[in-house]
Amino acid sequence: MLLGGGDMKDTGIEIGLYTLADICPDPHTGNAVSASQRMKEIVEAAKLADEAGLDVFGVGEHHRLDYAVSSPAVVLASIAQVTKRIKLTSATTVLSTVDPVRLFEDFATLDLLSDGRAEIIAGRGAFIESFPLFGYNTNNYDALFSEHMDLLLKLNKNATVSWEGQFRPSLRDAEIAPRPLQQEIPIWTGVGGTPESAIRAGKLGTGIALAILGGDPIRFKPLVDLYRKAGIEAGHSEEKLKVGVTGHGFLAATTQEAKQQFYPYYSNYWYHVNKQRGGLTFRMSEAEFEQMTRPETALFVGSPQQIAEKIVQQHELFGHQRFMAQIDIGGLPFNKVAEGIELLATKVAPIVRKQTSK
Repeated sequence: MLLGGGDMKDTGIEIGLYTLADICPDPHTGNAVSASQRMKEIVEAAKLADEAGLDVFGVGEHHRLDYAVSSPAVVLASIAQVTKRIKLTSATTVLSTVDPVRLFEDFATLDLLSDGRAEIIAGRGAFIESFPLFGYNTNNYDALFSEHMDLLLKLNKNATVSWEGQFRPSLRDAEIAPRPLQQEIPIWTGVGGTPESAIRAGKLGTGIALAILGGDPIRFKPLVDLYRKAGIEAGHSEEKLKVGVTGHGFLAATTQEAKQQFYPYYSNYWYHVNKQRGGLTFRMSEAEFEQMTRPETALFVGSPQQIAEKIVQQHELFGHQRFMAQIDIGGLPFNKVAEGIELLATKVAPIVRKQTSK
């Protein structure tokens, strides 16, 4: 069992992890783990994170053979049985191509199984495989998201729902079961960088989870400001308007060690993601990686002290309530993921919680 940072969990921002369950060949060996092994490692990572005192664990959704998870609720239900207190969220649910009733019932079930720890981060998704798979048209990419979010929020508030929309059959006094243990399941909107998404999340009163994968994080400050302004103008309280920051990360004893160890995996990760999305398939150079990991950037690669400083600097910018790192990418072996979880929980979290509770 890892040493816990749990005694400090009630102060400062929430700190957690998320995984997209990519199945990449290890750049050193050329071998990839099986989907079965990947899922077992994800459950084990969540168990370690829970024991170490981290606050939240997220599981992403993809519908392709080079990712292990297409059903976050099922994987999170498995995680719920081996964890005690860590919050469990999708990261993210592709809301445009899932029936909101089915989604809500799955996460209400998860909420009951986990004693009230379920959350949903809903987004439009960076991949589009799920559209033809479930009979949706990519021409309705945004309209589907808006309609499904509208219905999801109604389902969250009401046990009996009447509703009409364009893309799914109407509901007439429909009983929505089961009801979650929580009064409402916390719902967040995943925001990649568009002002429209931030404003919409504010108007709806959902949290926002910002995907900040590189560059100078200050460029996201206008989005947070737009989100809070739209939310307050729509009548939502400041307490309800929660901001989360998500990003890629890797921790080692020193920043130089972290860079040396992580570069092959991070270069590998982007090579495969760009290939999957039909983009350029060149390999990231070490010089490019060095630029991406500078102290003022949003890539969380370094010593625990440097990672803590980056999180705190971003907190000064955004005043966010949650930070989540993706640390298991590009074929990284599980022993390295486990080391990262321990460092995040025992070395980074105490500093960040102390600094952000002031």
